[in-house]
Amino acid sequence: MAECFDILKECEGAKRIGISGHIRPDGDAISSCLALRHYIMRSMPDTKVDVNLEYPPSIFSDLVGYSDIVQGFPDVEPYDVYFALDCNYDRLGGAQKYFDSAKKTINIDHHISNEGCGDINIVEPEISATAEVLCKYMDKDKMDKDTAMALYAGMVTDTGVFQYSCTSPDTMRRAADLMEFGFDFSKLIKRVFFEKTYLQSQIMGRCMMESVRFMDERCIVSLVDSRTADFYGVKPKDYEGIVSQLNNIRGIDVAIFMYQVGPQEFKVSLRSSEKVNVAKIAMQFGGGGHDRAAGCNMKGTFHDCVNNLSDKIAEQLG
Repeated sequence: MAECFDILKECEGAKRIGISGHIRPDGDAISSCLALRHYIMRSMPDTKVDVNLEYPPSIFSDLVGYSDIVQGFPDVEPYDVYFALDCNYDRLGGAQKYFDSAKKTINIDHHISNEGCGDINIVEPEISATAEVLCKYMDKDKMDKDTAMALYAGMVTDTGVFQYSCTSPDTMRRAADLMEFGFDFSKLIKRVFFEKTYLQSQIMGRCMMESVRFMDERCIVSLVDSRTADFYGVKPKDYEGIVSQLNNIRGIDVAIFMYQVGPQEFKVSLRSSEKVNVAKIAMQFGGGGHDRAAGCNMKGTFHDCVNNLSDKIAEQLG
């Protein structure tokens, strides 16, 4: 199925197409959705194509179609084709109703934990990002600079500017092909990966200052509880990059960042060195991700959650 998959052919005859990524969308989800929308619209200008996402961070506002993102998930007529990108069905959030009512559903992802949820499933865990999966199946002759720029943004954010272990020689070759379209890749990298708002810098500084090392200082954890979040006025999008910064500390094998989403309920992000597969750990708590970058939601006290994670980490560290 994957080898003969043709995005535009699967959309033939469609009058209304919808696209969504996961809840709390990251760079790969946002960029993939916008790239796919623009790619389809260039070849099918009479087709209405919507991107349905919640709270996309403004750092991606330079990407074509950002201002057209539909938030709030209003009730609409069923779509002829609906794409779920960078996630499985469970993480579609408010877009689940569009996926359920669509005449055809297509799931494109690169997470190993995704077993596929659409009529057509393209899940390739050996590829670095969903944006790179799309790049593989897009006809370069039907792309333009805006599509290439969005795909590159997704690949940059999910590979940590091509430093994570998911980066392959094919990733670099595809990135080079995208750069040939002539966008300012240096400015884009600074904008979507390195640039932080003052508020984001404040909360990151607080997290670094209050972080705790444990398990012979091989692991580190930091928490933002509801009270702290309210004090600073931060939203989930403001936590981008914190767990990666924790993981950059010398001697750390596993970095954990947690923020409170409800009474005794936390969103957990995990990063690791080559010694620990955090995707296996996250999957045991209902989450998923990649070998070196994963996440899940956990319930209990902060200490209970850290203790439970520690047990699983210790099994791998021996």
